[in-house]
Amino acid sequence: MKKIVFLLFLFCTNLFAKEIHPTEQTASLNDSQKKILYEFAILQKSGSDPNVYWQKHKNQFSALNDTVRNQLANEIYANSHIVYVPVKNSAVQLWMQTQSLTNWMLCLAAFIAICSVIGLLRNYWNSLIDILIKQFAPLFRLLFSAILLTYELLLVGVVCIVLGCFIEEMTLRTIVIHTGLFLLWSQSTAIFTRKYLVQKYIFEIKNNFWGNDKWETVKTICLPAIIVTAALFYLLYKIPGDTLYNYEIVVAAMVAICALPFWRILEKYMYPILIPYKEKDDFIERSVYSLAACVVLALIIDGFLIWQNNMIFSYVITALTSLLIISFLLISLKDNYKRNYKNYYYLSFVATLFFVAVLFYSFQIHSAEMIWVSLIGVSIFIVIKYWEIPTFFFSWKRSNTWTWGFLGMAALLWLLAKGILYVSGTLFV
Repeated sequence: MKKIVFLLFLFCTNLFAKEIHPTEQTASLNDSQKKILYEFAILQKSGSDPNVYWQKHKNQFSALNDTVRNQLANEIYANSHIVYVPVKNSAVQLWMQTQSLTNWMLCLAAFIAICSVIGLLRNYWNSLIDILIKQFAPLFRLLFSAILLTYELLLVGVVCIVLGCFIEEMTLRTIVIHTGLFLLWSQSTAIFTRKYLVQKYIFEIKNNFWGNDKWETVKTICLPAIIVTAALFYLLYKIPGDTLYNYEIVVAAMVAICALPFWRILEKYMYPILIPYKEKDDFIERSVYSLAACVVLALIIDGFLIWQNNMIFSYVITALTSLLIISFLLISLKDNYKRNYKNYYYLSFVATLFFVAVLFYSFQIHSAEMIWVSLIGVSIFIVIKYWEIPTFFFSWKRSNTWTWGFLGMAALLWLLAKGILYVSGTLFV
């Protein structure tokens, strides 16, 4: 009898000494039960009486004593967070959509302002300098010279870049920084070329790019591009949220590479990949050959970055692909190959393969930027070929032909729009 009583005592002790594991039990609850326990914990912590609430919902639980219930409620409360999801067509959702639209409008305003400021500087720079020199000639003779003014403007450009990073308003920040980038490029070019007016050193850039003096090419084009590239790296470090500089740095870096001395040697071996019939087509401009070589280099870099499959390079890939699209549109124009159409046929075929590959790649990675870039590029390419191919058989110069041509282009654009909608609907809906 004593043994039986002792065994019963051990059994009861073991039963009540079991440790409660709230984490394991929480995982076994469904969402409705977790919600009830979470609200129960809120009532407890707010000082309200939670028993009335518990009596209404305790039938959703199996046998659950108060201790386990309290532990589970505290566990769920401690490890929960509230996520607010605005209701569809609610005021908050509409406000969020409006904010997204205004962000795009601000970006567009900044871009237009940048182009306008650069255009104004280009148009009125010489006149402004002349007026300032005439009006303040004595003071300028005392304090300034053409060389000193160039260095001062270079310093202003550096200040705009450095201080522009601290401007909170995105549009104003973009304008100030790009003004600084323009001054940094223009004044560094002026210093290296020793031509202190815009028109003069732009002529030097064109002259030296095709010249035989490699060092002049490096000074005139490569070094300013390297300086601007370094400034863009600084901007990416200081304000990584402004993605625009990820695209611009690709352009600056490509300019720097294509102005290096060894590029002229590599160019001879690279452009025949896209323009193989040089000996029979001596009327192609040299700029087309250089652009073809740059396209080959950009294709190699772009393919390598895509092969890496790393999100870090997504902006660079988009920028390079955009440059490649523009370049293929330019070098595949019929006007570049007026005497021999073999290169035109070959390049049109290569460009078609490229655009198809870009289109498939953009839809595969589901990148909105790449999809837009590829669709726009493909559409422009198709429209260009629509106008070019018939010129092998007749001329568009007659008025009646132009009318029919525009009517056909309208139908072509309609088909393109319907095709894009169908493909996007098939892939994403």
